[in-house]
Formats: sequence, structure tokens, C-alpha cells
Amino acid sequence: MTADQVFDSGLPIRLLHDRVLVRMDGSEGERRSTAGIVIPATAAVGKRLAWATAVGVGPNVRAIVSGDRVLFDPDDRSEVELHGRGYVLLRERDVHAVAAERVDNDSTGLYL
Repeated sequence: MTADQVFDSGLPIRLLHDRVLVRMDGSEGERRSTAGIVIPATAAVGKRLAWATAVGVGPNVRAIVSGDRVLFDPDDRSEVELHGRGYVLLRERDVHAVAAERVDNDSTGLYL
């Protein structure tokens, strides 16, 4: 999905500059460990980054395309609701990592 495409059947949306629109993966409340133990949201200790899926990118975004999974700090985010669904709006520089098949193993991922 590109930034110019229509989200659901509403108004077309074009992201500007270096903005990335993402959809959160899973819920922000309790989570499960790999062993299946339920960890409540109140048990979070320290800073925890979150994964999301990019659903739209602005024209000046260089390292992210729609469909990539991105890692970001959920404390530094702007939430927006579009057609009844919640999304997060980020700047490309606020994304810490990109997980995609097209990412090269030998690339450093440095953003200068």
C-alpha cells in the first residue's frame, strides 16, 4: 500500500516529508513469554521498544517501504485514528530498525 492509496474506503491520504504511518502488532496490554507465561502491562520494567507494520510512507522516506516491520519507542509516538482503526505516525528518524526480506546482511543500517 502506498501513501497515495485509500485507507479502507475513506478519503485518500498522502503522507508528507519523512513520515511513516504504522499499525501496531498485537495489543499494548499484557503479553506472553515464549514459555506461555502471561506478563501484565504493569510489570514492564525499563524501556521497551515496540514492533509495528508500516502501512504508508512519505516521499522522503529512504529506508522503509509499506509492509516492512519497524522497531520504535512507543513513548515517542503520535496516535491517529483513521476510519475507526488506530495507527501511529512516526518520523523516519524515530525508527530504530527495519525488518524486511530486502534488507542486506552486509549493510550497516546507519542513517546519517
